[in-house]
Amino acid sequence: MAERLALLDVVGLSPRILGPHTPRLRQAAEKGGLRRIRPVLPALTCPAQSTYLTGWPPSDHGAVANGWYDRTLAEHHFWKQSNHLVAGPKLWETARAARPGFTCAKLFWWYNMYSTADWSITPRPMYPADGRKIFDVTSHPLTIRDEIRRDLGPFPFPAFWGPAAGMASSEWIARSAEWIEERHRPDLSLVYLPHLDYDLQRHGPADPRATAAAAAIDRVVGRLFDFFAARGVRPIVVSEYGLTPVRRAVALNRVFRARGWLVVKEELGRELLDCGASRAFAIADHQVAHVYVNDASLLSSVRSAVEETDGVARVLDADGQKLAGLAHSRTGDLVAFADEDAWFSYYYWEDDRRAPDFARCVDIHRKYGYDPVELFLDPALTLPRWKIAGTLLRRKLGFRALMDVIPLDASLVKGSHGTCPADPADWPVLIGTGGSPSDEPIAATAVHDLLLGACLA
Repeated sequence: MAERLALLDVVGLSPRILGPHTPRLRQAAEKGGLRRIRPVLPALTCPAQSTYLTGWPPSDHGAVANGWYDRTLAEHHFWKQSNHLVAGPKLWETARAARPGFTCAKLFWWYNMYSTADWSITPRPMYPADGRKIFDVTSHPLTIRDEIRRDLGPFPFPAFWGPAAGMASSEWIARSAEWIEERHRPDLSLVYLPHLDYDLQRHGPADPRATAAAAAIDRVVGRLFDFFAARGVRPIVVSEYGLTPVRRAVALNRVFRARGWLVVKEELGRELLDCGASRAFAIADHQVAHVYVNDASLLSSVRSAVEETDGVARVLDADGQKLAGLAHSRTGDLVAFADEDAWFSYYYWEDDRRAPDFARCVDIHRKYGYDPVELFLDPALTLPRWKIAGTLLRRKLGFRALMDVIPLDASLVKGSHGTCPADPADWPVLIGTGGSPSDEPIAATAVHDLLLGACLA
């Protein structure tokens, strides 16, 4: 019988993170081998996962970032979930073609909806017409949602993202992998474990709290190692990127606003960015920013303005994007990468009192960029837990209320990713397919074939 596999995505794991506080991961690397991965650009969740599962660069599979701007709709999109957005045959489809009957479970990896995986679970809140947001997951088959909720309890959604993001979500996902294995025995289980990523962004990779987070995820991974080994399943560990310490945020949209290229409209006393009317704007995503230039005559001026901005390391035009494997219809007219000690904020307002109402909320879809400040409670709030409880109570009583507890202080963020760090100790890793840390790093596109070989062994 062919070997069955469990691919554990330990987000944020890098050679620098491995150490005495991660004994199970370190032991797995010593026994099964460790390869450093030259990160895909941009080094973000959606591009990395899509590259690993297809073997294609973003220019081919289309996941050019976690979010992008749709020029036809004149709307920005973040954290979409349809698997149809990713072009190319996926790992389990290629394995299934070579080995009929091959099955796959996809647990919280992104682009998880409407894929051809046999079983899947992914976060999916419900949004009733009265304005409420009800935490939930969706699954394929849909019956899994109610069955696993009955057995494991509800998915701890606040622990998956936001100020309360922490270990509970990774523990639940790990238990869901065990639950699926016990009932369905997939040939390949894809398991997403995000816990380490939170404190690496909050505090930076050198902070003792990040070390504690690494130790915590090591215990979860260790339990999965033991669980799968007892059932004859071979575990492999991969990570999407490594993080570097950051000390500054770069707000390109404020640069564009100062030059008169950004259009901001007032709604109910707040300022909203009008992407479709703006001559140039940025969709920020960690250490990468896709810059869309609606006025082609400004392209050279916009590029110069971005290149002159402190904290910007390089800017790719159309030719540069082709060389980087990033040329796609979703890609910005320019793509900026930050210095290792910087990251891109989506902020565009000049007065915090005029910021949009969603700026102080956990709102991953409406913001014009990824916002790691959502990992913090506003330190200016007195008794923030009471404020949260009061807001939840008002909502239960039928009143509309903003959960506006997020600060507008980008300096709080201490770790980021998206570019290719100069030191390979900060690159992602592949554990369990052979190799040594002293070997030449492998390209992110090469991970697919290594995984496929393991699936077909």
